Amino acid sequence: MLPALLDGFRVILLVTLLASIVALVLGLIVAIVNRSAPRYITAPLFGIMEFIRNTPLLVQLFFVWFGLAPLLGDTTPLTVGVIVLGVHYATYTAEVYRAGIDGIPVGQWEAITALSLPRRYAWQHVILPQAVRRVIPALGNYIISMFKEVPILTAIGLGEMIAQVESYQNQHYSGFVEGYTIAGLIFLAASYPTAVLMRKLEKRLVN
Repeated sequence: MLPALLDGFRVILLVTLLASIVALVLGLIVAIVNRSAPRYITAPLFGIMEFIRNTPLLVQLFFVWFGLAPLLGDTTPLTVGVIVLGVHYATYTAEVYRAGIDGIPVGQWEAITALSLPRRYAWQHVILPQAVRRVIPALGNYIISMFKEVPILTAIGLGEMIAQVESYQNQHYSGFVEGYTIAGLIFLAASYPTAVLMRKLEKRLVN
């Protein structure tokens, strides 16, 4: 069973990597838009983000897989899983970025205005470097949470670790408990050291 589980683990890592990129980039875009765009844009955007954040991930997954994916043609569980996970967690990373941006001292915003710095230059060289540094640990924690959420994609047929356990059990009528135990240990071995690293990084950045 172990080779199949390791194949499933590689799928989990791939989904986590791709969905993390979507969540981090989209969340940053949303945070900047909410800070700088006019209200007729930020108001509906806020409503959309609140709706996504406050509805279950599984419901969103089924809605996209059974409702939207057939309209788009040839889509795969991997593609749908990456998009749904990435967009769902972008609603959380956007709030993390917002907190980091709001934490920038007022004096720096006033200095940007006084110096008449171009908006793009100010965001790229003054605001974002400081804001992102403050929120790296929080972003890391959301990536760990996303990593542990990937098995939910079994519901749409993605062949990650839990799906491999079920496939093995259906073929051999055994290994159910052992498979879940090994999968849990693999998750623990991957996520716990990362969580410890995030805590050390947070202490270092705060101090």
